Amino acid sequence: MNNVEGKVVIITGASSGIGEQTARSLVAEGARVVLSARREDRLAARAAELGEDNAAYLASDVSKLEDMQALVALAKERFGRVDVLFANAGIMPAGPMSAMDYTGWMAQVDVNVKGVLNAMAAVLPDFTGQRRGHIIATSSVAGTTLVPFNAVYCGTKHFVRAMLSSFRTESVTEGTNIRTTIIYPGKIATELLNSAAEGPGKEAARKAYAAEAIPAGAIADAVLCAVGQPDSVDVSDIVVRPTAEA
Repeated sequence: MNNVEGKVVIITGASSGIGEQTARSLVAEGARVVLSARREDRLAARAAELGEDNAAYLASDVSKLEDMQALVALAKERFGRVDVLFANAGIMPAGPMSAMDYTGWMAQVDVNVKGVLNAMAAVLPDFTGQRRGHIIATSSVAGTTLVPFNAVYCGTKHFVRAMLSSFRTESVTEGTNIRTTIIYPGKIATELLNSAAEGPGKEAARKAYAAEAIPAGAIADAVLCAVGQPDSVDVSDIVVRPTAEA
């Protein structure tokens, strides 16, 4: 991965699962990482594991633009610049819309939609000014299809797909050389199901994940593949799911 070494990568949702494993994999290939999540104890442990020369962290909330701007400022203070944003934070309080979990709907919009936009808003001035950069965002296979009983989550992940794909064409038109990659995970062994509403749907999902889910490292490998390409190559969309997943 000769285009990974030395790069500075911001990762949101870095305290567990996909973000945590991606941080490990990037550092193993010579990158430096700046970790964001709300659970400071987890971030501190991860940064200590990776080493202070390789990792920095900031307990931060993707739903707050000022937190994302502080994250970029930290990256530049510690490592001089930002090369890649991995907008990975996400939640999934699933359930039928008839259950009227309005709070859960808005929480998904705050994290899955506004969280991506806030992180992008924080890095875009630098990426545009330096005329290079790479934005990676976690969508979902739910962002490629329709998902009953998980409609709001599905909608937020469709948003990520449509927005970042549209932005990619803008970058080409404006000549800013900003690469984009959308990751579409299927069943991955993470803490995502923890936020789902209790009920038959969650229990069925737990059983399906127990039978089929693959490790978060599969997504970390996809991120490494995208980041490691030559600057002239943009890997735009990557679907990663278990072989057994329908």
